[in-house]
Amino acid sequence: MKTITIMQASALVLALLANSAMAAVSPEEAAKLGTSLTPLGAQKDGNADGSIPAWTGGLKPDAAPVTNLFVGDPFADEKPLFTITAANAEQYKAKLSDGQMAMFKRYPDSYKIPVYKTHRTAANPQSVYDAAKKSALNTQLSEGGNGLINFSDSRYYAFPIPKSGVEVLWNHLTRYRGSNQKRETVQAVPQVDGSFTIVQLRDEVAYPQFMPADAQAASANILFYYKQEVVAPARLAGSVTLIHETIDQIKEPRLAWVYNAGQRRVRRAPQVAYDGPGTASDGMRTTDNGDLFNGSPDRYDWKLIGKKEIYIPYNNYRLASPSLKYADILKAGHINQDLTRYELHRVWEVEATLKPGMRNIYAKRHMYFDEDTWQAALIDHYDGRGQLWRVAEGMAYNDYANSVSAYAGQALYDLIAGRYLINAMMNESRHGSVFGGEANLADYTPAALRSAGIR
Repeated sequence: MKTITIMQASALVLALLANSAMAAVSPEEAAKLGTSLTPLGAQKDGNADGSIPAWTGGLKPDAAPVTNLFVGDPFADEKPLFTITAANAEQYKAKLSDGQMAMFKRYPDSYKIPVYKTHRTAANPQSVYDAAKKSALNTQLSEGGNGLINFSDSRYYAFPIPKSGVEVLWNHLTRYRGSNQKRETVQAVPQVDGSFTIVQLRDEVAYPQFMPADAQAASANILFYYKQEVVAPARLAGSVTLIHETIDQIKEPRLAWVYNAGQRRVRRAPQVAYDGPGTASDGMRTTDNGDLFNGSPDRYDWKLIGKKEIYIPYNNYRLASPSLKYADILKAGHINQDLTRYELHRVWEVEATLKPGMRNIYAKRHMYFDEDTWQAALIDHYDGRGQLWRVAEGMAYNDYANSVSAYAGQALYDLIAGRYLINAMMNESRHGSVFGGEANLADYTPAALRSAGIR
């Protein structure tokens, strides 16, 4: 009897420890949000030498003129403090990723990092800050960290005070991206000599919290609905992809369908996940390279390394400007770095290692997430041999008119092939992103794909 009692007590202790590891933070810890921490969990104070300032609320909606839904550049008159090149990169190595250092070696004559004064521009609506605090108090990881419990009422920033690498990733996956959105974007995969063909895309995304009550009730495990149509070139035009992005993709895997314009048929598309080929990407990106990383975390072990200060793409208003043509941006080997802007920011550093028995063309991902927005900034990708293969940079800026962080472009550089892919560019689009439209479940059904794809 004594042995049984000890065993039962041990089991109870283990159960309590397991539950504690998965539990939300205490009310005392959550109270730091908006006080010593920003409302989203970043360190509110600046750094010791003042090169990173304190966060004071971010940009206001009138930070600069908005033209045709394109936000202007609040820092247009600023000049670089200094520029990092292959010649002086070793001097700044401690504040650069391995991928950035590899880019200097791969393109010693052209790749550069112009470093500007740091501005902490991140700002979201108060309702989002309130939701983040609710998440901190209530959201838990499901078994294995591959889904979320008690999250559907808050919907944003699952773990603003993270305790593990997978929780940091979930903040990127659940970050605020605005209300329902429609936009026209392009993707390009330049050849080694810099020549390129533009792929025009029409995207739209809808969130259950901005849909009618019946849609909300039917979408408890849906993070968002996404639809993407290829508009050009003609050989690809008319193809449409539909995704129902689930919150727990183990309990209910991502649902995806593709309308093939040539066959005029809608098919289920399980390949639109993990390392399935990205749309019209010429083999230069996987599905989970979109948004720098998207989808289920279940195939990797996620190690939280900690925080550090590095130079990341930030406040890239110039790169997002409608005054630029794509030919101004797209160059051989990499984008035109003279148009980019980098700043010193604190990031969360996470290492994702492929689990034994799992499959992905990337055996390891070394990831850096901006502390103020939780948006991925840099990701280094390693192949099965442990060789650094691809380097991702998210050219971030703050869409202050809509209080949301965004990318002026998402670049993925292949160090071996000497080519790259960049998507999410809008410079030559008819207008900027349109937020706030109505959306219904009927718009995001397989049946709706046929009408969307008719040429």
